[in-house]
Amino acid sequence: MLQTFLDTVAELVASSGLACMTWRNLVMIGISFVFMFLAIKKGYEPLLLLPISFGMLLTNLPMTGMYHPELWNIDGGRELDFANILHNGGLLDMLYLGVKLQIYPSLIFLGIGCMTDFAPLIANPKSFILGAAAQAGIFLTFIGAAVLGFNQSEAGSIAIIGGADGPTSIYVASKLLTGGTFSVEVGTIALAAYTYMALVPLIQPPIMRALTTKKERCIRMETLRTVSKTEKIIFPIAVTIIIALLVPSAAPLVGMLMLGNLFKECGVVDRLCKTAQNELMNIITIFLGISVGATTVADKVISFAFIKVMILGVISFMVGTASGLIFGKIMCVATHGKVNPLIGSAGVSAVPMAARQSQLVGSEADPTNFLLMHAMGPNVAGVIGSAVAAGVLLSIIPH
Repeated sequence: MLQTFLDTVAELVASSGLACMTWRNLVMIGISFVFMFLAIKKGYEPLLLLPISFGMLLTNLPMTGMYHPELWNIDGGRELDFANILHNGGLLDMLYLGVKLQIYPSLIFLGIGCMTDFAPLIANPKSFILGAAAQAGIFLTFIGAAVLGFNQSEAGSIAIIGGADGPTSIYVASKLLTGGTFSVEVGTIALAAYTYMALVPLIQPPIMRALTTKKERCIRMETLRTVSKTEKIIFPIAVTIIIALLVPSAAPLVGMLMLGNLFKECGVVDRLCKTAQNELMNIITIFLGISVGATTVADKVISFAFIKVMILGVISFMVGTASGLIFGKIMCVATHGKVNPLIGSAGVSAVPMAARQSQLVGSEADPTNFLLMHAMGPNVAGVIGSAVAAGVLLSIIPH
């Protein structure tokens, strides 16, 4: 009896996840705990960082059968076998289909559109220049990643991190990182993107202070004009048409962003607007976060490639911030001191955190100076700019 009992215990242990646990799994589980701490205790992007970190935990617990990397690793130009995924995949494989088919990021943009006020951008169209300038980090990082040995698809996926836009990063990575074997995963890109978005208050202010003088930071800008309802309704329609014609690859993201904004501004579909920015947004955020976290398998994340991704990501974000500031300084000179260069740093797509940093750094120099609404122009322009940059990358990179 004793021997039988011992054999049974031995079989249970052998078939449990404990028998398959490796040091890599333990490290990844530890990292997931760190991100949970940052989300819960520090409040860093908790709405996405918490589900991502829990997805990371689930995928690195052996023998759970929730996510199967082998179902997604294809090469030789073959297409994904969706029938095989549906038949043999686990829960997280099913949820990940929404990422791989680029459904979740587009729906996230729909919700963002419902919550975004483009009035500061419409009132000051010059903000488009600052939003575009801040995307310079994306293209410079693309070149840098290629020099460091990443192929075009990997370089494009890494570069888009500089836009400081999580859904856009996921959208581009899910498009490019398919049809082959890559050294980085969608989850790696998403993790880097959301990490740096959460660290905006730490990364941006030192760059802003270094590239501007106190005199520049004290510049007061004229009050923005009032934007009419007609302008607000025409804007999303016009932007959709123009960008879809110029950069068709950006149409899914920009189209959903502008549809959400049209819901908000037209005033006749309040139920749709509230659903898109609340219930739908919350559901998609959960699915997106946990499925992206599931792709952070130990073998892909614990590698030198991941370290390079994190370094290139922060460089991209820093260059984007600096580019916006430099163009802000140029506009300051061109307008004879009517533009505060600090609003240029808000050209990255981290809404509204980047705009808030412009306000905070500006108030350090002059507590009575209010830059927030002026900074929101480049900030929301950055959302459009990052989507356009994504479209450009998808157009020039074979996938």
